[in-house]
Amino acid sequence: MRAVLLTASRRKSVRRVVEHAPISRQVVRRFVAGASIEDAVRATRGLVESGLWVSLDHLGEDTTEIAQAKATTEAYLTLLEQLVESGLATKTEVSVKLSAVGQALDRLLSVENASRICAAAKAAGTTVTVDMEDHTTTDSTLDIVRELRADFPSVGAVLQSYLHRTEADCQDFAGTGSRVRLCKGAYNEPESVAYQRREDVDDSYRRCLRVLLEGYGYPMIATHDPALVEAAESLIEEVGRADDTFEFQMLYGIRPDEQQRLARGGRTVRVYVPYGDEWYEYLMRRLAERPANVKFFLRALASRD
Repeated sequence: MRAVLLTASRRKSVRRVVEHAPISRQVVRRFVAGASIEDAVRATRGLVESGLWVSLDHLGEDTTEIAQAKATTEAYLTLLEQLVESGLATKTEVSVKLSAVGQALDRLLSVENASRICAAAKAAGTTVTVDMEDHTTTDSTLDIVRELRADFPSVGAVLQSYLHRTEADCQDFAGTGSRVRLCKGAYNEPESVAYQRREDVDDSYRRCLRVLLEGYGYPMIATHDPALVEAAESLIEEVGRADDTFEFQMLYGIRPDEQQRLARGGRTVRVYVPYGDEWYEYLMRRLAERPANVKFFLRALASRD
């Protein structure tokens, strides 16, 4: 099912059907804050007031036009202005996909656009995490993160435990001050570069998390898996990590009760909140991650009348 959904995320014919089904947008509201910056700010305010932190993602990837890359950059700049005006910036970072700001078009363009967003985030009193995409972009993305950190040391990187290479990447990025979001990964990757069995991905996650927690950076533990949350708590206690030297991260609309439980226990919990019209590929990856999400979607379709 996961492979089917991830393949469907790239099929234009399937995309047209899903995007134009009236029920789809109703289901999307569970996972996406809305289409506009106002929607994003509204969702952020609610989460912050409930004791959570936020990472906002302006949806869009695989940009094929320079004008589109510039428009995405400007959208982030406007978003950051709105966060400052709303008094939410200090608890809200932004997540940026380099493909959305021109990575596939021109490396220099993507660095320039990402740097503008980083500068605006710094002025707003917050920071940026550079999202990771499929394995073909991993080297380029990590190289750009290193370049951005020369001027903006707090820029976050994302590493995906389903890739064979990630434990070594964790060693490279576990240095002082390095912010690293560790997630499982949500793209359809070949066996040559990625673990295929869930058990192997989870084992890799535990190994990678240990590297990060034993290092000198700031691990961002991105998982909804109860077993991995429990493993993380045990490792945190074993290593002796102070509460302000790591955080948990979870997706908007997924396990909100667990988010609150962790926050009430004194943990910093950041919610990844996507917004915008380009929600299709994001939705398909969320459905692929958990069978419960697929059941939720199918129940909504069945009850559309």
